[in-house]
Amino acid sequence: MATMRTYGDRCGVARALDVIGERWAMLVVRELVLGPKRFSDLRAGLPRVAPDVLSQRLRELEDAGVLRRGKLPPPSGARVYELTEWGQELEPLVVGLGRWGSRAPFPGGDADLGVDAFVIALKTLFEPGGFAGVVDLRLGEDRFALEVRGGRFVARRGSAEDPDLTIVADPGPLAAALWHSGPLDDIELLGDVALFDRFRALFPAPVAA
Repeated sequence: MATMRTYGDRCGVARALDVIGERWAMLVVRELVLGPKRFSDLRAGLPRVAPDVLSQRLRELEDAGVLRRGKLPPPSGARVYELTEWGQELEPLVVGLGRWGSRAPFPGGDADLGVDAFVIALKTLFEPGGFAGVVDLRLGEDRFALEVRGGRFVARRGSAEDPDLTIVADPGPLAAALWHSGPLDDIELLGDVALFDRFRALFPAPVAA
């Protein structure tokens, strides 16, 4: 892209970084892996990025063919950003980076874990085990359908139909319960609540590097 710095290297790794190597670019992709988002939704998921910087990254990624602007179907009709087919090919890279980075130290301060970042964390830490079924995950106003079948874990935005288990929580308390032996006081379980322990066993805590 003409507006961005380039490594000037013909290697595919360098050319990939020419496209997605700018600050915040890969996190924009992370926020769109699970489905389209409005600009305000992206701001909510990336609260530390300035609006003008986010707008610039979105323009650059659109010019590069990584994402496009679209509209949600009626009755919403909201304008959204979504990954192109080429952009969707970045999902394994996002998951792989998340798996690698989960072993790195946490940042200092009171950094929050966003909704989409939490679901991506589930994808990065998933290890097939003794649970198969559908989970309706409700994180505030956001809904995700999580399905485990045949050793595969699939997450999509939207409510799950006829779930085996429903989990209602905020990302922070749920992450604490899954990976830091936190209490279940702030987590509501509906349906077959006995499945929760089998479900969370699918996402073992990473070992620090």
